[in-house]
Amino acid sequence: MEDRQPPPSSEDFRFFHDLRVRWAEVDPQGIVFNGNYLVYADVAFTEYMRTIGFPYPAGLEPFGTDLFAVNASLDYHASARFDDELEIGVRVDRIGRTSLRFLVGVFRDQEPLVSIRLTYVNATREDVTPTPVPDEFAERIRAFERTEPSRA
Repeated sequence: MEDRQPPPSSEDFRFFHDLRVRWAEVDPQGIVFNGNYLVYADVAFTEYMRTIGFPYPAGLEPFGTDLFAVNASLDYHASARFDDELEIGVRVDRIGRTSLRFLVGVFRDQEPLVSIRLTYVNATREDVTPTPVPDEFAERIRAFERTEPSRA
């Protein structure tokens, strides 16, 4: 498992979205079903975008673009259970010419449960042609993040 990432630290994130695990999200043992972590990441991603002043998807509409998911990778470190209060951290760690990589950390009382890497391509809405990340969008991210995203 050479691609497995070490657990994140809550210190790595400036933005968090709180979420309580609901009964419908757990398996018969009361443990969060693994696919639900992508739903948690999506909810937190949407709130991150709102926080930086680029609500999704309206923030990208003036540029005629949208973000399209091209990769998702999850590493599981521990299990969340029914009624746990989770903190979902989101940050951008890389801004490429036409893509962005978001890191998401799922925590319970600062204990890392899941590490998620999400890569999105910025593309035209009409024909889904990759196009450069709008400068204004990239600048909002850089101004918000505690750690400067790398450039690819």
